[in-house]
Amino acid sequence: MAGAVADRHKAILEIARQTGKVTVDVLAERLDVTPQTIRKDLNDLSADSLLARVHGGAVITSGIDNLTYEARRVLAKAEKQAIGEVVAALIPDKASIFINIGTTTEEVARALATRRKLLVITNNLNVVDLLYRNPDIEVIVVGGRVRQVDRASVGAFAVEFIKSFKVDFAIIGASAIDEDGTLLDFDMNEVQVSQAIIHNARQVILAADRSKLGRPAPVRIGHISEVDVFATDHMSSPALAAVCEAHGVRIVEAAATA
Repeated sequence: MAGAVADRHKAILEIARQTGKVTVDVLAERLDVTPQTIRKDLNDLSADSLLARVHGGAVITSGIDNLTYEARRVLAKAEKQAIGEVVAALIPDKASIFINIGTTTEEVARALATRRKLLVITNNLNVVDLLYRNPDIEVIVVGGRVRQVDRASVGAFAVEFIKSFKVDFAIIGASAIDEDGTLLDFDMNEVQVSQAIIHNARQVILAADRSKLGRPAPVRIGHISEVDVFATDHMSSPALAAVCEAHGVRIVEAAATA
């Protein structure tokens, strides 16, 4: 019996990592057990901090492994689109911009796709796909090793390449944000690129939805005090809001329309 439970827990975690969220009814049907059994499984996994219980199911909370990139694209999609639009509204025409890897930063790029006279430097090949067709946007691709999982250019060469520029705006994401303002991610190579982008921009805009607040991740990017604007769908943490106020970080909330 213990082996069956362990196997089921492993299967649930794998499904959650692929989809970002699991529901009781779908898991019960897929694993051929009762909803009551699944609820107990989810409660056990939540007690071990491997999942977080939500109404009707659970979401992934692993502190060492991120969701797959495709799963991140569909999570909080409407919220990310709204964030992308409000961030794009902060960027004037004729600006130079760094855009980092991330599903939310991609939504910023999508919202900028019809703009005029922008210079965009990015390590995100998905951003290149969104912007290169516009003749009024000059796109510079950061060199380096391309990760297959998300089409990001990372590594020492990418960091050195970024240091050749000083831009008006940096648009970055983060996988997790502690209530004390610490910005976190899962991959050291990605973090080094983020740090280089932050240090070579006149203004830094952090774009992250509320699901990143309080989420665990092992690698430190920096602190929110290094950010000028924090764009999110909803500031749900009074403690983090106080940290932003103390450091002069402007909070911009974006209401999702779908």
